[in-house]
Amino acid sequence: MLKIKNRNQLKVIVEKLKKQNKKVVFANGCFDLIHVGHIRFLKSAKKKGDVLIVGINSDSSTHKIKGKGRPIINEKQRAEILASFEFVDYVTIFNETTVEKTLKILRPHFHAKGTDYTKDTVPEKETSRKYGIKIVIVGDKKKHSTKDIIKTIIERYKK
Repeated sequence: MLKIKNRNQLKVIVEKLKKQNKKVVFANGCFDLIHVGHIRFLKSAKKKGDVLIVGINSDSSTHKIKGKGRPIINEKQRAEILASFEFVDYVTIFNETTVEKTLKILRPHFHAKGTDYTKDTVPEKETSRKYGIKIVIVGDKKKHSTKDIIKTIIERYKK
């Protein structure tokens, strides 16, 4: 898909966008089973700039973060799902458990994180400061989770 790029391809794109005075927003997550919280987070992130790049954790980094049985959906399919949203401009997959390396490469204007973070608890806060990337907290209150959806599915289909 045309929206799915590696980080080096995106670096070139971001540099061109900046020359056009476009504001670039970067948001990230595992996005294993898409739910309304993800949609609200990404739509809110997009409102902070002109271009939204979404980084998704690879299968191996999702497993490290989320544990046994995860991800449910593989990285290529998750990337394709996210790329299909009109409010998402680009998608990239990264192998690390944090996006520090991705932020160093892309250097977007904004680093969007969900409301389960504060500007002080964002894991990449020092990297963001070092490169002049503004941290923005976006989306609705964290009331939705893939873990809860999986739990509901298991409970309903046990019988």
